[in-house]
Amino acid sequence: MRRLGDLEAEIMDRLWRWRRPATVREIVDDINRTRPVAYTTVMTVANILHAKGWLLREQKEGRAWLYEPVRTREEYSAALMEDALGASEDRPVALTHFVGQMSPAELTALRKALRQAGKRTDT
Repeated sequence: MRRLGDLEAEIMDRLWRWRRPATVREIVDDINRTRPVAYTTVMTVANILHAKGWLLREQKEGRAWLYEPVRTREEYSAALMEDALGASEDRPVALTHFVGQMSPAELTALRKALRQAGKRTDT
């Protein structure tokens, strides 16, 4: 999985935060609060994200599309981690280095996730 480009990430970030479908106009207006971006540029990138399977879209009243993410931010992050591990020739060593950099709170969350994953495989 390829990391999202800068504008792709900005678009996805808004849709993930808003947790609702949105039009290109809403996205453009929000981005323009911090930096200028053209409507057509955001529309093109939203269409690309749709073609790549990142966004669903449905026709709203009139000609505007409503866009919403196919995956959650957390699913995206997990896929990036899986790809990063896949780049290693020794996954257990890569995992050891990764876990060694975790905070105590992250280690607690990891332990909980491992317990939950174990319960799913036991059934």
